[in-house]
Amino acid sequence: MSVNTPPPSGQQHALVHGAHRAVITEVGASVRAYSVGGRDVVLPFDESDLAPAFSGAVLAPWPNRLRDGQYTWDGTDYQVAVTEPDRMTALHGLVAQVRYAKVASESGPDGDTSVTLRHDLVPTPGYPWSLRVDVTYALSDAGLRVHVAATNLDATAAPYGIGFHPWLSPGDAAVDDCTLRVDAASQVTVDDRLLPTGTRPLSGAEDRTTPQPLAGVALDDAFVDVTRDGDGLSWIVLGSPDGHGAAMWMDESMDTWQVCTGNGIPKIARRGVAAEPMSCIADAFRTGERLVRLEPGATHEVTWGMTLV
Repeated sequence: MSVNTPPPSGQQHALVHGAHRAVITEVGASVRAYSVGGRDVVLPFDESDLAPAFSGAVLAPWPNRLRDGQYTWDGTDYQVAVTEPDRMTALHGLVAQVRYAKVASESGPDGDTSVTLRHDLVPTPGYPWSLRVDVTYALSDAGLRVHVAATNLDATAAPYGIGFHPWLSPGDAAVDDCTLRVDAASQVTVDDRLLPTGTRPLSGAEDRTTPQPLAGVALDDAFVDVTRDGDGLSWIVLGSPDGHGAAMWMDESMDTWQVCTGNGIPKIARRGVAAEPMSCIADAFRTGERLVRLEPGATHEVTWGMTLV
């Protein structure tokens, strides 16, 4: 008997608007590919592959790392699975590798221009709350816009944070030949487990509010005290020698960036730069810093996007 084996990334949702092309996957609601005029904005991965290094995935109900997978909420202690054993942390939440169902789409002259995917997170002993996560991807002349609405379907308040994990593409260039702009004035300091210890202001070559060379620079760091343009947007731009930049923005619904050059990460190592908009930094379930208290029936919404500049 033959079996039709679905790809690891699940069903593929192709979006098109003019020169903009994107593919969103069922698993992780991930951005598997996004290009403008044939030039990649994110590092694409094949639908037959497991998404490398959380490529394009939604990170909720917490982004980044949770120390020992342990936290206390409203006087009760909880334990979630440790998914990064070498650092003894729980990494990137509970929905980056689950299936999302298509609940809506919009069409243009050449095909779908938007898709909304939904995942209902079931309660578990480590996170005993029901959350509904709706993710909408929409293409326009301005690029790819992403909106997420997370609703607490439970009877008690839940701890919550969110982030995203696209890997920006340098085009045909090497990362070492690129520049990086990060609209943020301070860096989060970390210990040897990459868990936060404080913040420090940036100056000189470390101040990337103006583009700085990436040659020889290794990053896996969070940045706060973000700066914004006249439209209220904070940006990360990976500038390439071809004169273009893979650019990402977040609006005022989020105020934290994570940047990773992927040094030592299999299948990714310095092929691109992860630019991660987040609502909170690592370990927020323990520290409470920037953590959302999502009340019963309440919805938390964030918006970000990407384009080629």
